[in-house]
Amino acid sequence: MLYYLFEYLEQTFSPPGFQVFQFITVRAALAGITALCIALFAGRHIINWLSAKQLGERVREGEDAGAVDHTHKAGTPTMGGVIILLSISIATLLWGAIAETYVWLIMLATLWMGLVGFIDDYTKTVKKNKDGIPARAKVAAQVTIGLIVGSVLYFTPAFEPYHTTTYLPFIRDKVFDYHFFEGWFGAVDLGWIVYLPVTVFIMTAVSNAVNLTDGLDGLTTGVTAFVSLGLMVLCYASGNVVMAEFLDIMYLPGTGELTVFVAAMVAACFGFLWYNGYPATVFMGDTGSLALGAAIASLTLAIRKELLLPLLGAVYFLEALSVIIQTGYFKYTKRRTGRGERIFLMAPLHHHYEAKGTHEAKIVVRFWIVTAVTIIAALLTLRVR
Repeated sequence: MLYYLFEYLEQTFSPPGFQVFQFITVRAALAGITALCIALFAGRHIINWLSAKQLGERVREGEDAGAVDHTHKAGTPTMGGVIILLSISIATLLWGAIAETYVWLIMLATLWMGLVGFIDDYTKTVKKNKDGIPARAKVAAQVTIGLIVGSVLYFTPAFEPYHTTTYLPFIRDKVFDYHFFEGWFGAVDLGWIVYLPVTVFIMTAVSNAVNLTDGLDGLTTGVTAFVSLGLMVLCYASGNVVMAEFLDIMYLPGTGELTVFVAAMVAACFGFLWYNGYPATVFMGDTGSLALGAAIASLTLAIRKELLLPLLGAVYFLEALSVIIQTGYFKYTKRRTGRGERIFLMAPLHHHYEAKGTHEAKIVVRFWIVTAVTIIAALLTLRVR
């Protein structure tokens, strides 16, 4: 909103210095400062309110707890993802060009899954239903927002020149076209038959993977902050014609505005980490993890870098893969021998290392380091020919 106000004042009265707000870098910095201040100062009041309402984390006990005991965390305020969502939303509304298609679409995806996560957390903490909302309802919400994001990115006329293409790392031409059967059915555009299922899969998989990663104090918050830093670079480069040409990637007009949103997300995560770091005084809950997963997924889709996700979100990928492997192997051995066996001491992966005796603070820092390295590797692929 302030962006449009300053733009109007500059065009109408031309006051000296106001043209600086036209620069994305300036507004991204201001959005980051705004989000950080909200997370730090408003966050404390929100945490106190959550504590007063006794909206604490419910921890599995007994046989349900698995190989790791987290009973000492019971009662820690949850639903802290509200702090992250407020910080991102207010900062973006103030400093972002919210009328731009890319910006409101990413905001919609983030808030959509944030609301789903909030309902899930509310059901667990207030309604005392440890299972939360039904899994099918959560998946339905993920599929729906995936279809919305995919449809907007595919069918918006302004995006037509590149609506079926995406960045392909490590390959010389660096472009993959989802409409690979073009010409098979004459001039009929059927690329959406492939593209929409891909967007649904990515939105669902990434939001669930981030949710699975949220198991140790500061783990998801710190990893997401690093991933967001990488995405901030990619958003700015994709929307800047000079940088896009230099890096030999697709120039996508308008995506530069997403830099403001991502800067707010980086700052919101670091601000939340002030309270969420070990020992955590608040957890983000599904409110935060599902929202952040949706934001990351929709951002990569918007800038056509979704195939970089295994590098950008390597920790998310490994966490989700560990659960798939553990579940699949257990079911396979149960069917073959009548006694289910496990590969990991406990899944997701961070709990495996915790069960081996590694302190959770050390696991978290090491996962942050891994993420920083994979983000650098992902950015380096932009210059690989």
